[in-house]
Amino acid sequence: MRKALIVWGGWNGHEPDRCAAIVADILKEDGFDVRVETTTAAFADPAIKDLSLVVPIYTMAKIEKAEVANLTRAVEGGVGLAGFHGGMCDAFREAVDYQFMCGGQWVAHPGKIIDYWVDVTRPDDPIMAGIERFPYRSEQYYMHVDPSNEVLATTTFKGDHAWWIDGVVMPVVWKRRHGKGRVFYTSLGHVAAEFEVPEMRTILRRGLNWSAADT
Repeated sequence: MRKALIVWGGWNGHEPDRCAAIVADILKEDGFDVRVETTTAAFADPAIKDLSLVVPIYTMAKIEKAEVANLTRAVEGGVGLAGFHGGMCDAFREAVDYQFMCGGQWVAHPGKIIDYWVDVTRPDDPIMAGIERFPYRSEQYYMHVDPSNEVLATTTFKGDHAWWIDGVVMPVVWKRRHGKGRVFYTSLGHVAAEFEVPEMRTILRRGLNWSAADT
């Protein structure tokens, strides 16, 4: 049986407890043995190297050097890493090794909660299969991203709230390798209610499973 670890905490505005419960249910439905923790100390456990998947849901906050070192080492060794929105890519802002592993870092959301479009760029990828361009209402994440990411979906900024980024195309969903580990990320999922959007839930679910694969 595949084993997953969810670690939630940090800024409460992203409803990490509620989101963690939803993700745990998704993973259990897909046959995972799920463990849930609420402190970053869980990342320092040597046993995480034997997991199939780690899901951080921990906006901002701090992580100790030994914790991030053990986590990145586990992913390099083949453990999957998957997450969403600020819970993964606005976590541990001072930990550059963590950001290097994730493939991106949030820097702004002009206009805060707004309406925008998500454009599928890789309809041939199993994670995006059957999903077409869809409207979304949330924070439109402006991010610093790794050019080695395999981008599966993007969004285009209109410049309504920051004119100088009008027309900028920004990744929304990507996957990548970090050593032997599979890393998946989607910037969708500001609060728990967004899991009710079928496209968001499906993309994340598939990404979680892809990250946990052995090959």
